[in-house]
Amino acid sequence: MKRRVIVTPYQPEWPLLYQIEASQLRQVFQSELVAIHHIGSTSVPQLAAKPIIDILAVVREVERVDEFIEAMAKLRYIAMGENGIPGRRFFYKGKSRRSHHVHIFAEDSPQIKRHLAFRDYLRHHPVECEQYGQLKKQLAKQFPKDIDSYVAGKSHLIRELEQKALIWSEQREFKK
Repeated sequence: MKRRVIVTPYQPEWPLLYQIEASQLRQVFQSELVAIHHIGSTSVPQLAAKPIIDILAVVREVERVDEFIEAMAKLRYIAMGENGIPGRRFFYKGKSRRSHHVHIFAEDSPQIKRHLAFRDYLRHHPVECEQYGQLKKQLAKQFPKDIDSYVAGKSHLIRELEQKALIWSEQREFKK
């Protein structure tokens, strides 16, 4: 069954939903957890998004995450292994109507910087944020029952924005 593509205006409760889930994940991973972040479109104020809270968990050793699959299942998460990104562990909550995605990486993974730079770039660049939001709304209307085409339609702009975000992030680090 294909997942429906629903993009909604930004919802002010999304940060609270993240905080609630992050608290539960801290209890699951305890000392293995190094950091936890709200990422993805629901973490960017005013950005239209699929109403799925994306969470980035940073752990000491990603291989150890497999030891927590049962504990995650008790929180109703489904484990998907790497799910297409080497060095990641991916979990989702909600079968056909997902509510949360958890992306877990080891603390030395370059994926962490990529996700955080993209989020922060959109938070600080309203024109690009609006452009991205408009594209997502257009694609959701065009492909309401085809998540793969929706994702493919965003990929070019995402790559472009990620490149800008990484350069911008490096410049910010250099100025510190």
